[in-house]
Amino acid sequence: MTVIGTWNLENLFLPGDEDGRPPDQATYEAKLDALAGTIGRMAPDVLALQEIGESAALADLVERLDGDWTSHVSAHPDSRGIRVAVISRLPVEETEDLVAYADGVGPVRASDGGALSEEMGRGAFRARVRTTGGDTVDVVTCHLKSKLLSYPGGRFAPRDEGERARYGAFALYRRAAEAATVREWANALLDGEGQDRSLLVCGDLNDEPGAATTQILLGPGGSEIGTPGLNQPDKGDAWRLWNTAPLIPEARRYSRVYRGRGELIDHVLVSHRLLQRVATVDSLVDRGLPSVTDDPRPRATAHDSDHAPVVATFTD
Repeated sequence: MTVIGTWNLENLFLPGDEDGRPPDQATYEAKLDALAGTIGRMAPDVLALQEIGESAALADLVERLDGDWTSHVSAHPDSRGIRVAVISRLPVEETEDLVAYADGVGPVRASDGGALSEEMGRGAFRARVRTTGGDTVDVVTCHLKSKLLSYPGGRFAPRDEGERARYGAFALYRRAAEAATVREWANALLDGEGQDRSLLVCGDLNDEPGAATTQILLGPGGSEIGTPGLNQPDKGDAWRLWNTAPLIPEARRYSRVYRGRGELIDHVLVSHRLLQRVATVDSLVDRGLPSVTDDPRPRATAHDSDHAPVVATFTD
């Protein structure tokens, strides 16, 4: 069996005075211990990560894990310094970064009067791993533009409802462009051979399974899990990605709690070859999740992540 998961670690930074960082060493150590404990319980072979600050912080976390791990960090952080990464106990044969929008997708507006965006806010990242069964799996991790909005001057509240509407649209433009860019990358990796190529696209997509931006990543429609078309082979199988969300037990089908409501915004999408090998998928919400709001500042002293990992197990 091969276990592959995705987890947003929520601001894994070294201690410091800036917003979002643990304010002291004790808070930092407590968070590392909590994160390492959860990773130990899920026992993944490969873990895609989001909201990694300095590589040194990730190294501190990996040092707390049992077994031999390698760390692979994206070279393209956002303006706050967070990026995606992959850690693996399996051999990693190659890695690749993605940051520029796909041809024809951008540029898109990101703010009032600002320059148009030509690239993803946080670069995506691919690691090709070899399983114990000898298969190669391309694991793509991404962290799409958040629905939680920020405004000029570091504000988390709009001046008026017009500004709220505009910045909601700007965020949607960027998230859609990023989703289309990752989808174009998936097209190149699958190359019309999804029945034979193992591709897993995962991460914090910042929206739920039915959202338009999430749907962009799936490719041709008509064969989703839980629909009559699932077991009806067609030409689209060569290109599709299947969202494994419906395989998560219904009571656990969320990965973050926003204003008291659970929402599934962390996803694992798989190609046809991997779909045939899915054994289980789960969201590890048992440890309990805090309810978050639009203002992330109260979370600076948190001793754990506000997201739950989503973990898929595959037969070899």
